[in-house]
Amino acid sequence: MKKLYYLLLVSLVSCLQLQAQNPVFIYDILVKGGRVIDAKNGIDGVIDIAIKEGKIFKVDKNLNAKDAKQLVDATGLIVTPGLIDLHAHVFAGTQGDHYLSDGLSALMPDGYTFRVGLTTVVDCGGAGWKSFATFKKNVIDVSQTRVLSFLNIVGEGMRGGNYEQDLAEMNPKFAASAAKQYKDYIVGFKLAHFNGEDWTPTDRVVEAGNLAGLPVIIDFGGSKPNLPIQDLFFKHLRPGDIYTHAYAALGGAREEIVDAQTNTLKPFVLEAQKRGIIFDVGYGGASFNYSQAIPALKAGLYPNTISTDLHTGSMNTSMKDELSVMSKFVNMGMSLAEVIKASTWTPAQVINRPLLGNLSVGSEADIAVLNIRKGNFGFYDKTGFKLKGTEKFECEVTIKGGKIVYDLNGLANPIYVK
Repeated sequence: MKKLYYLLLVSLVSCLQLQAQNPVFIYDILVKGGRVIDAKNGIDGVIDIAIKEGKIFKVDKNLNAKDAKQLVDATGLIVTPGLIDLHAHVFAGTQGDHYLSDGLSALMPDGYTFRVGLTTVVDCGGAGWKSFATFKKNVIDVSQTRVLSFLNIVGEGMRGGNYEQDLAEMNPKFAASAAKQYKDYIVGFKLAHFNGEDWTPTDRVVEAGNLAGLPVIIDFGGSKPNLPIQDLFFKHLRPGDIYTHAYAALGGAREEIVDAQTNTLKPFVLEAQKRGIIFDVGYGGASFNYSQAIPALKAGLYPNTISTDLHTGSMNTSMKDELSVMSKFVNMGMSLAEVIKASTWTPAQVINRPLLGNLSVGSEADIAVLNIRKGNFGFYDKTGFKLKGTEKFECEVTIKGGKIVYDLNGLANPIYVK
């Protein structure tokens, strides 16, 4: 009997030693001690976020760090849902005459997303109903970034020039059919760069939206005289449709939201936003002016969504990246919470992806851990007009689908899980 007790004791000790050497973890990752800002759930405070199997598993205070395989110490940092760029151009290719549709001006996403906290980008019209399969194969399927699409109403997509002026290429039925075929990726439709004094392209993209039950995003302008944006907002677009490049002054190429003579916001613009028109930044290389943005924000027209219009012609000019654009709006007086909402939960709602842009239990484990750098910074627009600021966003850690995909300073412990 003593021998049996001895063997049981030895066995128990061995099990305890093995357990100590190979602890059983409850969480895959624990983001601990950061100020969490989650617009959907009304959270703005220090709280811990636990991740398991690619999903948000637990949101609570004082979670035990020992229960996680990997710990991210976010003390003193801002923790947000993974950022969403509603207007980017990532249909990169090798075709010299294709502009943003399988062309040289678009960018493969992974090198420009994770380092600024982005986990999701929506390609804004690069692919059309003729070219979407190529876009999916060459970009979507090989990217770690979640890539979605506003499908161009033009079959060839955003090839530029005459391709985007051809009404015969703007086929609502074909576009809607492609959206239904690729419903996991196509979140709406895009119209851009049409120069004629004609509402037909606008009405055709909205028709595609009606056929597929999806929103449209419109890059409006080009006609002379300008088609009135009041008619656009109230007679052609629907609540939930998106007006991008909202704060642009394009040298007369389209009507502006701020009257240049009086420096005041046109009163019908706020009414349009109340009606449900989504105002998107779409900063771009030439599509943002402080002369429009500052008076508009002072009058109460805050952007619903903050986006970059990322491409080679914008990233090396005044736009830079998503965090730079967000920093500009903080610098103009938007609150931190409002800017983060416009970069997370609101775009997720606009594209009907409720598992994105929030930190609810069960949602996708996409997280950005951001630092707010203090210093002396300059934020300028395409005209060279500059505002000075003392705060600027910087990304410390990005988590996509429950995996750390970017870690600026090695905050994760361990940095790599073996």
